Formats: sequence, C-alpha cells, structure tokens
Amino acid sequence: MDILLNPVLLAVAALLLLAAMRLNVVFSLILAALIGGLAGGMGLEKTVNAFFADLTGGAVLALNYVMLGALSVAIAQSGVIEWLADALFRRAERSGKMEFSGQQNFLLKYALFGVLTLISMSSQNLIPVHIAFIPILIPPLLALFDRMRIDRRAVACILTFGLITPYMVLPFGFGKIYLNDLLLKNVVKFGLPEATAAMVMPAMLIPAGGMVAGLLIAVFLSYRKPRTYNMDRTLLLVQEPPQFRKSGLLVGIAAILTALAGQCILDKMAFAALAGILVFLITGQLKLAATQDLFTRGVQMMGGIGVVMIAASGFAGVITATGGVDALVGVLGSGAGGSRALLVFLMLLVGLIVTMGIGSSFATIPILAMIYVPLCREMGLSPLATLAIVGTAGALGDAGSPVSESVLGPTAGLNADGQHDHIRDSVIPTFLHYNLPLLAAGWIAGMVL
Repeated sequence: MDILLNPVLLAVAALLLLAAMRLNVVFSLILAALIGGLAGGMGLEKTVNAFFADLTGGAVLALNYVMLGALSVAIAQSGVIEWLADALFRRAERSGKMEFSGQQNFLLKYALFGVLTLISMSSQNLIPVHIAFIPILIPPLLALFDRMRIDRRAVACILTFGLITPYMVLPFGFGKIYLNDLLLKNVVKFGLPEATAAMVMPAMLIPAGGMVAGLLIAVFLSYRKPRTYNMDRTLLLVQEPPQFRKSGLLVGIAAILTALAGQCILDKMAFAALAGILVFLITGQLKLAATQDLFTRGVQMMGGIGVVMIAASGFAGVITATGGVDALVGVLGSGAGGSRALLVFLMLLVGLIVTMGIGSSFATIPILAMIYVPLCREMGLSPLATLAIVGTAGALGDAGSPVSESVLGPTAGLNADGQHDHIRDSVIPTFLHYNLPLLAAGWIAGMVL
C-alpha cells in the first residue's frame, strides 16, 4: 500500500491524468510537481524552491531550441524549401502526365516516397527547418498523389518517420539536442557518469531499426493498395508551388553549412544557429531590423516546446528532492522479481504513456531519466542499455500522439483539401506502425546491449 503513496508515483500519475484531460502541459507539470512535493512532505515553500532551483538546465535547452527555431525561419525564408518543392513538383508533374505501365507506375510511386523520406529526414538534421517544409511541399503534390491513387496514410507515415528517426540517432540539428543535450546529460546527471557521447549513437541504432521496420511495413504492406480521393476537391488547391528566390538560395545553403560546421567546432547549438543567422545578415539577405521578427517567429515555432522542457526540468528537480525515487526503485526492482525482461518492458511502456500525454519526447527525457537511471543501475544494466532504454522511452509516443508536432505537421499538409482525418489517417497509422516496432526494438536493445 505504501507504494501507492510514493510521491514520485503520485506526481507522475497526476501528470498523466492532467495531460489526458487536455490541460496545458506546462500547467500540468507545475501542478504535478506541487502534488509530488507536498506528498513527499516537503511543504509548499520547499517544493517551490526545488522547482525553480532546477530550471537552469532546461533554460539552456530552451535557448538552443528557440535559436534553432529562428535559424529554421531564416532558412525557410531563403527559398531553400521552395527550391526543393519546385524541383520535386516539376519532376513529378512531368512524370504524372505520362502513360506508364504497372511496373513504371510502381517505380515512380516508390521513387517519390524515397525523395519524401530523404527531405523529411533532412528537416531534422541537415536542413533543420522542422515541420516548416510540410505546408510548402505537400499541398501542391496532392493532385499528383490522387492521380496515382496513393494512400495518404503512407505519406503520413513517411513524414512522421522523417521527423522522428533522425533526432533519435544522428547527433546534428535537433538530434544534437535530443541525444547530447538531453539524453546523455540527464543520464549522467541521475547517476551514470560513465556514459559518454561516443555511446549515444550506437545505443540508439537498434531502436532506430524499429522505426525503419515500421516504415517498410506501412509503405510496402499496410498502405500499398490504391486509395481513391475526390479529385474535384484536390484541384481547388493552388497546384503551383511557391516560387523561390534564386538570390537567397545560395545564401541559404551557405548558412546551413555554416550552422553544421558550428555544431562540430563549437559544440553549442545556440552559437551554431547564430553563426548561420549571421550569414544571412552579412550577405544582406536579412536586415538588422528584421531580426526581432525572426526571433519572435522562432519563439512561435519552437518556444512552446522549450518552455515545456524548462517546466520538465523543474518537475524532475522536485521529484528528486522528495527522496521518493530510491524507494520507488527498490519496490519496482523487487516487484519485477529480478526479471530484466519485465522491467525493461515496463519502463518502455510507461515512457509510451508519458510521451503520449505530453506530446513531446524532448520534454519527457528529464522526467524518465530520474527514475530509470537508478532502476537500470539497480538491475546492473550497462551504460549502452541504459541509454537505449531512456532514449527509446522518450521517443515512444511521439508518433501517434494527437498533440505531437510529428503527427500534427503531416496532417496540416495532407489535409489541405479536407480529405485527411487527423485521428484516423495520421494518429492511428503512425501509432501502430512506429510505437509497436519501437517498443519491440527498444526492448531488444535493453536486453542485448
């Protein structure tokens, strides 16, 4: 019975309940932290102090996120996305007007899928524009999709795959924030100092393989059959993609390369993003007076997630201060009966539930790491296995969450003509094709690493 009154368990349960009731995630984190602190006997003043004492790390991450958001806006304005959209659209239009045999149509369809996969993957690391490319790239292609009778659920799965898998395994752009600034730092902070940056990518390779398996199943099995849409509604859309400015294209590419180089040299995302923005300023593509609007739009794009990460750090600080983590670790460890297989599965399952409720894998890591790292140490798991479990548990639920940008973004593009339902055509397909394989792959990684 004592386990039911554990402050950590009560706080996490309160967080899940409030998030499920659709209360704002930041409000939910603050209220859940208060509940956990009071349940742990800390009192109101100590709880509040503990919450604010641990915000520093989250603030750094939020600054990185916002600066990357500002760079994303600048890149989007440069014409790089429009150039990609134009190149893909022109090639697809020429192909779509020709007569093909069944085999040729098959090849065109999957070549198009391959290009969309590469573009969506690059939006997280190589050209870090996040979901900004979707409303520019996808609506002009809907008419072609419909002529080829492509099931849009397959495209939703492709886009979600590209928005999630790169940050799980590639330490650049958003992947640097997730893998190094969040996963590694929190694993070290909560009791695993032997974990190193060199371990992070190898630890996440098996979970990323689960995402690849889900993509292949969605594209080649689940949604391979033709699906008919109302062409009259699709043709009402503007079929020409926005024109790109050739003068800004080279500057945009130079800014991207500068930002990537900055990440490698400086190892600080905020300064790397600033270096990319400076390229726009020095070349005159961005005026000094426009930087205020640029930053504001960066905050609008990424600031919400940044604030959630700040609140998540405060929540983790309160829960740690209650002292309930050690007690919970002992109970869960004994409750699993020494079964590594069962404990790994339960940790991943809880991660799925938490991330589904919060809608952000980035904000979930500090919450999970404070409980999971001591649990993994208790069970004698290796640093690689610990990194894989925490990293997978954080990513689980990003696909399939109704409030995740990785699902909302694809819906925004594919539903431009009102023929793609968010829940039935984006949420459920991505949940089934990514969370289940990722759960299995994460379990395998936790068992074999």
